[in-house]
Amino acid sequence: MTMRSRRRRPTTTHARSAAALVAVVLLAAACSSTGDGETKGAGTTTPTTSASTARPVIDPGDGGQYHPRLRPADFVERIDNPYLPMPVGARWVYEGRGDGEPERNTVTVTADRRQILGIPAVVVHDVVMTGGEVTEDTYDWYAQDRRGNVWYLGEDTRELEHGRTTSTKGSWEAGVDGAQPGIVMPAHPTVGQAYRQEMLRGEAEDMGEVVATGVTRRIGNTTYDGLVVTREWTPLEPDVVEEKTYADGIGLVLDRTVRGGDDRSVLATKPSGL
Repeated sequence: MTMRSRRRRPTTTHARSAAALVAVVLLAAACSSTGDGETKGAGTTTPTTSASTARPVIDPGDGGQYHPRLRPADFVERIDNPYLPMPVGARWVYEGRGDGEPERNTVTVTADRRQILGIPAVVVHDVVMTGGEVTEDTYDWYAQDRRGNVWYLGEDTRELEHGRTTSTKGSWEAGVDGAQPGIVMPAHPTVGQAYRQEMLRGEAEDMGEVVATGVTRRIGNTTYDGLVVTREWTPLEPDVVEEKTYADGIGLVLDRTVRGGDDRSVLATKPSGL
């Protein structure tokens, strides 16, 4: 998609699974190109890494001991992080390709809330259509703390084929069966900042890392300034790396697989409700 990380489905021939969520080939801030999604201006970035990089691709620095403690009093009502704003009614439409098939992905912030760990999480509806059919239908749960970090508290996801649910793999909820929440957008993204986005052993283990800030890129017909670029990776699919690009005041504008595939999703129209 989109706000979440994407996984390839082992049981279907088209569409991708989301567990929601970013690249061994990174931005070079000094490069200049007019290609779709390529760096055009200067920004802060990390060095380019070869495909032979030792595992893990991302190291959150916790040595595998991850036990965040969230206090409801530390969370706020609204999600207004400039790089991942989620006002009620906001809607983003993305178009691209997943597993070689054309995809259209619609993400809508609902007025619903779900109590998770005592926190009233914002409910976001994420629908993927492939060939005119819904192939993935997901409800994601997010919340923002007082510092401005956006937390991912879980998802209820279904993969569909010809209208029938084929899998709910990747669904999880913080606090249930040992699942732990994670951060999907830091309050103040800084190059080299690495973080867990979720943790449920064997089901949801996505990680993120900020690889560039202050970037200028032409994406589609729009040139954006001050972009934040992240990469995402999970040890459950160690050969796949995604890269996501976020614009100030808009959120995600480009999501692409940079290793282990060629999936790509681009913001197709100006978001509504922001």
